[in-house]
Amino acid sequence: MASTPNPLLKELGLHFRRARMAAGLSQEQIALRANISRPRYRDIETGTAAARATTLVNVARALGMEMMLIPQAMVPAIQSMLQPATGDDDRPAFTSDVEEEEEHE
Repeated sequence: MASTPNPLLKELGLHFRRARMAAGLSQEQIALRANISRPRYRDIETGTAAARATTLVNVARALGMEMMLIPQAMVPAIQSMLQPATGDDDRPAFTSDVEEEEEHE
């Protein structure tokens, strides 16, 4: 009986696959760079197998990416910073209200 793949693993694998394809690299090349077997890399990329955090970091680095662990409470803030600016949202992400008050005086 086959188990249902974890959606998070599938999504992570999809990110890896897109990065690999964009770089024009084969699964074998990434596996060699990450020091894992090609079947192991294939399973990670297809989301059919979980991997240790160190393995995921090595795969990400082999793809020219960096993985970071952040507290769940920070995810919305990080995601909002990654969203493209819309309308009048051209304000720098890291300003304080004090700076705005000084500009209006």
